[in-house]
Amino acid sequence: MCNNECDASTPELAHPPELMFDFEGRHPSTFWQSATWKEYPKPLQVNITLSWSKTIELTDNIVITFESGRPDQMILEKSLDYGRTWQPYQYYATDCLDAFHMDPKSVKDLSQHTILEIICTEEYSTGYMTNSKIIHFEIKDRFAFFAGPRLRNMASLYGQLDTTKKLKDFFTITDLRIRLLRPATGEIFVDEQHLARYFYAISDIKVYGRCKCNLHATVCVFDNNKLSCECEHNTTGPDCGKCKKNYQGRPWSPGSYLPIPKGTANTCIPSISSIGNCECFGHSKRCSYIELLNTVICVSCKHNTRGQHCELCRLGYFRNASAQLDDENVCIECFCNPFGSIHDRCNGTGFCECKTGTTGRKCDECLPGNFWHFGCHPNVCDNEFLHCQNGGTCQNNMKCQCPAGYTGILCEKLRCEEAGSCSSDSGHGARAKSSLILLMALLGMTGPCLF
Repeated sequence: MCNNECDASTPELAHPPELMFDFEGRHPSTFWQSATWKEYPKPLQVNITLSWSKTIELTDNIVITFESGRPDQMILEKSLDYGRTWQPYQYYATDCLDAFHMDPKSVKDLSQHTILEIICTEEYSTGYMTNSKIIHFEIKDRFAFFAGPRLRNMASLYGQLDTTKKLKDFFTITDLRIRLLRPATGEIFVDEQHLARYFYAISDIKVYGRCKCNLHATVCVFDNNKLSCECEHNTTGPDCGKCKKNYQGRPWSPGSYLPIPKGTANTCIPSISSIGNCECFGHSKRCSYIELLNTVICVSCKHNTRGQHCELCRLGYFRNASAQLDDENVCIECFCNPFGSIHDRCNGTGFCECKTGTTGRKCDECLPGNFWHFGCHPNVCDNEFLHCQNGGTCQNNMKCQCPAGYTGILCEKLRCEEAGSCSSDSGHGARAKSSLILLMALLGMTGPCLF
């Protein structure tokens, strides 16, 4: 047991709290010491509270080194709300059942499924064993349930921390409190004749951790007696826990450890209020984040527009060259003729794609040699190349109106031939004359003919 005299009023004999956190290695070691148990049987209870005014993620064991014997009863507590509420982290006792009505356990008795269980351990409360001055809160042993005994499978641990909120919160604190409930007695009964020998003395407390910045910062600075993250990825707040103003294009999300080794930033992106109506050129008031493309697009573009920023015209419309992009009349309908055009779309200057034989801006006109009838069709007859024969007349380029006794596309046949009633002489002469006239028409010959 430590027999050093403690007197807070005398500098040479004072053992103030800051001596728990100074540089160790000197001899004799420096330590904090409580008052002695002079008021026994009234409990000797002391709270030691560590506050950072910042959320901290633990990365290694919490180690408390006592200069006196380790206490018979102690509770390590944590807070996640800057000391407003507290919850136990671990109980320590020489007799867990008697002190806290709990069966004794060690971290080795836990598993992946029970890792969040709050246990009472008797492992550190016997005062006269090897390393009898040290108390641990085993962070690494809990990590090992996911990363393996030597913490080689960190991807597994990171995956669990990414996806299991309660697990991540278990290793997260804003404050720690050490509740010393009963000093080390080292015996069954307290020696009331020598109460000055009972007290608490701590020479060192080590808490290994890092600022919680939700993986949105690589630096945590101590400024104006306060720790703060230097937030990146367009985030802000004490823990980089929200997106900056005008960068709320998608819900805030913490950075991810995965995939190893670089992880995923989950950067906050501009919101519609920051890119402004001008980004959608006044044709939409909503935007959406497409995670696969890591970009923002305008939603429900109006005024016949489309595109990421409503900067293009819908199919069936073309850009009005005389209008600005934010004009409601920026897109003009193509009005392609449904019979003359291949589809209802036009090019950037408003010209539709026409079917064979069709022309015009809207594909509503026919090329020479074609006639219109629910679209353009090649002429059947005309007065230049395709003459109706045997006195027939061309009706709107669609058909020949043949005289009695003749039929065929160009009135080139005798009706009697179709009926099989022509005489041999008349039929032969008529066919010869008809063939000659047809040949002349095809060759474009004009003028009198001799027979």
